[in-house]
Amino acid sequence: MRTSNCCRWPKRCEHADLRGGGPGGTAERRQVSDLVERLDRLLPQTQCGQCGFDGCRPYAEAMARGEAGIDHCPPGGDAGARALAKALGVAPQPYDRSRGTHKPGELAFIVEADCIGCTKCIQACPVDAILGGPKHMHTVLDDLCTGCELCVPACPVDCIVMQAGA
Repeated sequence: MRTSNCCRWPKRCEHADLRGGGPGGTAERRQVSDLVERLDRLLPQTQCGQCGFDGCRPYAEAMARGEAGIDHCPPGGDAGARALAKALGVAPQPYDRSRGTHKPGELAFIVEADCIGCTKCIQACPVDAILGGPKHMHTVLDDLCTGCELCVPACPVDCIVMQAGA
C-alpha cells in the first residue's frame, strides 16, 4: 500500500507505475475509473455510511480496488448486492445484515411546529435536502432526501420522523 500523499494530486504523482504504460498505468486507471462509475451508479446514493465508508463513491472505489466486499450496503439490500456482484464478476451473496436493516424507501419529515431551528439536521444531511435558517422551522426537500436517517439522531427535539415515500 502506498504511503505517499502524492496520489491525491495525480499531476504531482511520483509513482512510476502510475505515470502511464505498464501495470497501474493510464489504461488500467481508466478501466478502474470506469468500474468505479458503474459501481457507484448501482449504489442507492443514500450517503448513509452504513457500509463503513464516507459515502457511496468511496465504497465503490474500495470495491473496485478489491478492498471491500459487495455485501456492505443495507439500503441496496440483496438486490443491490447481486447487481454489484454481476458488475464485478464475482459470486452473488446477500448483504451483511449486521450493518443494518434493508427497509423500503423512506423520507425524512420534519414536524415543523416542533422544530426549534437549531440547524443540526441541516449540518447532518449529506445531500443538502433540508432547508431552513437558524431559529426558523426547517423542511425537507423530498426530491433530494435519500432516507439515510442521519438527520434523525441530530435533532435535539425529536421532530424528525421517517415516512414511506421513496
